[in-house]
Amino acid sequence: MSQSHFDGPKVGIDAIDDSKATIHISGGATGLDSKLHARVLRKLDWHLLPLVSLLYFLSFLDRTNIGNARIAGMGNDLDLVGLRYNTAAAIFFIPYSLAQPPSNVILKLFRPSRWIPLIMVVWGLIMTLMCLVKTYPQLLVARIFLGLAEAGLFPGVAYYISLWYPRVERAKRLAIFTASATVAGAFGGVLAYAIIKMEGIGGLHGWQWIFCLEGATTVLVALAAPFAMSDYPETATFLTEVERQYIVELMKADSQGLATHYNFQFVLQALKDYKIYLQFVIYIGFVVPAYALALFAPTIINELGFTAANAELLTVPPFAAACVSTIIVGIYSDKHRSRGPYVAAGAFVGLIGIIVLYTQVQPGVALLGVVLAALGIVPCVPVVLAWVSSNAGGDIKRGVAIAIVNGLGNLGGICASFIFFDPPRFHVGLNVCMGLLVSSILLTFVSMWDLNRINKEKERLCSESGVTEDQKDEFREDGDDSPLFRYAL
Repeated sequence: MSQSHFDGPKVGIDAIDDSKATIHISGGATGLDSKLHARVLRKLDWHLLPLVSLLYFLSFLDRTNIGNARIAGMGNDLDLVGLRYNTAAAIFFIPYSLAQPPSNVILKLFRPSRWIPLIMVVWGLIMTLMCLVKTYPQLLVARIFLGLAEAGLFPGVAYYISLWYPRVERAKRLAIFTASATVAGAFGGVLAYAIIKMEGIGGLHGWQWIFCLEGATTVLVALAAPFAMSDYPETATFLTEVERQYIVELMKADSQGLATHYNFQFVLQALKDYKIYLQFVIYIGFVVPAYALALFAPTIINELGFTAANAELLTVPPFAAACVSTIIVGIYSDKHRSRGPYVAAGAFVGLIGIIVLYTQVQPGVALLGVVLAALGIVPCVPVVLAWVSSNAGGDIKRGVAIAIVNGLGNLGGICASFIFFDPPRFHVGLNVCMGLLVSSILLTFVSMWDLNRINKEKERLCSESGVTEDQKDEFREDGDDSPLFRYAL
């Protein structure tokens, strides 16, 4: 029973004529079902993923360009001595993490096409105005408000994707969405390399132009986003009537009859669920090294002996490798209906990369360690979130669960900001990253064992009590505590 639940329901159609077609839940898929399913998912991918990926690309670019600005002259101009840069990088994550759960509740109460572009406009303006920062305290204030404004984007889009795609289709979409961050990491270095050549134009330094141009781009995209963003499957104008009916029925079946309306008890269900906090600890084991790479890759590569300009360019290979691996891992995680094994494997590859970076002194070999670390660590972020999304029953609990894991997990950005303080080898930071990756590997196996144990207990209960799918309405308010719900491993 557990496998059939995670495989998801099959939805068929009784006629191919859009004006006459009716949708039904069936036990198997016909060739016609498969064609319709593929057609609908293809339309969703083309209409949803490019836009949300662009939004996250801009978000990640705006939050991490401080690393490029630092070696482009900001460190000297703002007197970022000692731990000042680390503090400026870290302070972003406090409001960013704390504001995520309430932002996802607001997203449920308002339209995604209004809420997400609104917060984009706000953070884009903040980023643009950061070009006027003259002192270290001003930089801290700007980073605080930037974190508050950006908080709703990532968990909001992760939740938004869960409203359109069934559980077994989410990892690859979250992977594509998350991969845009790796593109931002790679492109950010190239962009910074070009922008810093604007030194002196308009009376601004090159690092100030980084903030100005990237922030203004965010605002322009945000103003156009409401016209390109669809809110829900029920109102999607790019789908035909039969396609809308198909995806609505598919998502209803995938929810296994669990509640989709707002009720505070569903928020409490998420807050009290120990499994969510276990996955948060797994998640933070990837967030810390991932943010360390995003915030300190230019500095680490610079300290390996490369010039500042070349260091900007050499951030491209690690993030390019991470982009490719993130998409591939997401595709195969969905194909094999598997989350935990991919998380453990990615952590192991990332661990090898960190060990290489820690032990090798030759610049070329150490740079290979950075590439391996990015290759293994970054793909685990969307897979863990897909795992969380798959194992939270009901719309509200799922939205809060994603926000808790991602919100608390992003507090790891504070840790990442302070552990890289001992150049040129950064042994403290690398030791912390190695410890966290080992912890994530071990806890992933613990989580898989626990979820499998609960699934077997539910199967035994259903068998002994005679609970069947016909009774799913009785457990509508129970979320994933329903005896009919099965957890993904």
